[in-house]
Amino acid sequence: MRAALQAPATVARSATIAPMKQATPDSPADATPSATDASQHSARALPPRPAVAALSPEEAAARRQDKEQRDARIRGVDSIAAMRDAIRQASAGLPVLTAIPRLGPMKTAAFRQRAAAGLPFIMTGMATRWPLSALTVATLRAHFGTLAVRARVGDYINTAFAPDRAMQDMRLLDYLDLVEREPGELPPYLGNLELRELNALCHWPNFFDKMGPPRFWIGPAGTVTPLHCDYDDNVFTQIWGSKRIWVAPPHHDQYLYPKEANAILFGSPFDPDHPDLERFPLARQAALVDCVMQPGEMLYLPAGWYHQVSSLSFSLSCNRWARGRPLVLAGS
Repeated sequence: MRAALQAPATVARSATIAPMKQATPDSPADATPSATDASQHSARALPPRPAVAALSPEEAAARRQDKEQRDARIRGVDSIAAMRDAIRQASAGLPVLTAIPRLGPMKTAAFRQRAAAGLPFIMTGMATRWPLSALTVATLRAHFGTLAVRARVGDYINTAFAPDRAMQDMRLLDYLDLVEREPGELPPYLGNLELRELNALCHWPNFFDKMGPPRFWIGPAGTVTPLHCDYDDNVFTQIWGSKRIWVAPPHHDQYLYPKEANAILFGSPFDPDHPDLERFPLARQAALVDCVMQPGEMLYLPAGWYHQVSSLSFSLSCNRWARGRPLVLAGS
């Protein structure tokens, strides 16, 4: 089974962790792979999982209102609900997306001009020279095996947006051993993790004025993040392996049976990879389009766009969400 956990040979250029050169944020880095060897340090403790406490309706409403007010301040808007409505209205005026265009590498000014149109696009060659792209599963094991990680386990698709979904804490090395030994139909998934020890191996462009921390996604073929939308602009980078991503515009939520997880996250029970149109007949009207992300490519996903992500091979990906007013609303 070990062959299934190998990164593609095209990116396995080096297993050496060497000193790093600095790169400008607007251009690809010309640098050798580097990072502090995590095996030389004690593993960083994982944050505690949010407590799922029984709240009275009044307490739950007050907590929700407080969080929405904080979210609105971070994004520079008066109301998250009004922001969602504005995004859907802007989306309704966009041309129908029939394919996600692939463009060359972009610097900040060109990116922001294109992104203001409110449609997804792929930028090729954005991460091929990142030091992270030089890592393989073997170097992850050797240099970062002691990192503490939290894996999504069990039926994490149908419980994806539940606060008490099943998770299992372990070391990265233990996770890699687990998915090699027991791949399963729905393999455990390291999704949406902050792995600060890997941050220095990524050279993110400064596409947004404010960005959240990098999030990392590691897992074999068959891992899935089900259909959902985040109301923040997103740049998603495929480091190695390949993933299929389905997208649908924000105003087509009316066809996707959405359920609110929180004010900026909505899930959908519809699965574009295995469409059950008898159970979800309105989904026939959703303008779903897919693409396959390849190593080094970066996807811009505007705020509010629904997306589902499935690994086609053992993959390493990372993304960052903007923390500001969505670009599609910049002129409003």
